Amino acid sequence: MEPPSGPASRRRVPWNRLLLAVSLLTFGTPPTTAQLTIEVVPPLAAEGTDVLLLAHNVTGNPLGYTWYSGERVENRQLIASYRADTNVTTKGPAHNGRETLYPNGTLLIQHVTQKDTGSYTLLILKNDLLTERQTGHLHVHPVLPTPVITSNNSNPWEHKDTVVLTCGPETQNTSYMWWINDQSLPSSTRLELSEDKRTLTVFSVTRKDTGPYVCEARNPVSVRRSDPFTLQVLYPVARPSLQASNTTVAEHEGPVVLTCLTDETRVSIRWFFKGQSLLLTMGMTLSLDNSTLTIDPVSRKDAGDYQCEVSNRSNSSKSDPLRLSVTCTMAFSDSAPAPRLTLVLEEGHSTLPFSAWISRPSPLPRGYSLSSFSSSLTRGNWPPASTSGRGPSGGSVSQASLPEARSPAPIYQELLRPDTDVYCQINHKADVGR
Repeated sequence: MEPPSGPASRRRVPWNRLLLAVSLLTFGTPPTTAQLTIEVVPPLAAEGTDVLLLAHNVTGNPLGYTWYSGERVENRQLIASYRADTNVTTKGPAHNGRETLYPNGTLLIQHVTQKDTGSYTLLILKNDLLTERQTGHLHVHPVLPTPVITSNNSNPWEHKDTVVLTCGPETQNTSYMWWINDQSLPSSTRLELSEDKRTLTVFSVTRKDTGPYVCEARNPVSVRRSDPFTLQVLYPVARPSLQASNTTVAEHEGPVVLTCLTDETRVSIRWFFKGQSLLLTMGMTLSLDNSTLTIDPVSRKDAGDYQCEVSNRSNSSKSDPLRLSVTCTMAFSDSAPAPRLTLVLEEGHSTLPFSAWISRPSPLPRGYSLSSFSSSLTRGNWPPASTSGRGPSGGSVSQASLPEARSPAPIYQELLRPDTDVYCQINHKADVGR
């Protein structure tokens, strides 16, 4: 029996299958004069930006457009298709939610990532049911982070250590450049760049190699520079010297200016008095860089040995001691009561050499001699050994070396006559046992 005749059954063929079938049938169709091309806008895509894939030289009024991920026309690679007759866009398995297909065939990819790098193929169905296809290529470049310079040695010693500076992090398709003191790298046998220029080696560093150093990372879509990096080079510091505007000054006079002289740079300065760290007292001031100590007015307590110390991150050096001598002056008149001159021997010191002279009146009054300075010593049975001579102003001089004292106490008192200026100078204090 012949099968019953009747109208043929009509089934809708899926659009993507129709495109696929037509593309297979027309795969060998020669290209038109104006060949279809794909333009990527922008041509250098930065990660996180939006990219357009534009179709140029599209002939006639196509029936539809279809975009595929990759170079092959396969259903599993389908991103989206558009039918002009129904104005309907259909999403495919490769659609990830960031693609938009426009009626003119343009494909928009939003917020591209490096995973979007690759090929994209456009298939066009024309009115004559022939197809045309073209493949474009998208390359997404990362936006570079700000580079950071690291060192293999944070405290290199001058003329001894080699330092390796690295510009990081390492990224693909990135070029690197270096600057020292805002200048490009000089030609030097002590400077060496790695093949990728990400690493700079400084051989036998010197204090002139401190920098600052800056590295730059560059790729097709971004340029980033590091923060300046300063190399801390350690080196021995030379001994400073101490200079004084005056080493002998009368009490209550001034100023006396002590200056710490050094050729070193980037060092800190400390002061010492009698071997101990200097505690500033009234009348003492330091300059902003601590290089100058000013004493004004001068007190007898300021007499003694001064030193300055310069130091860097590695070591320090002290100057030789400089002794400041303070003379004490007492002037009296006829109307003033007879005063007493008192010298005090401090605890822990064995001797207190001093000199005293009378400058006015001159010559000395009859019946008055400096030998009386030693006859009035009061401290049990401690008579000092005394000598006499001539003072700087023509008067006689009496010097005495006093025995050990265990506690601060006045050990010398002398009744002074009117119209007499008495000068005393403490010359030295020796510690017990030395």
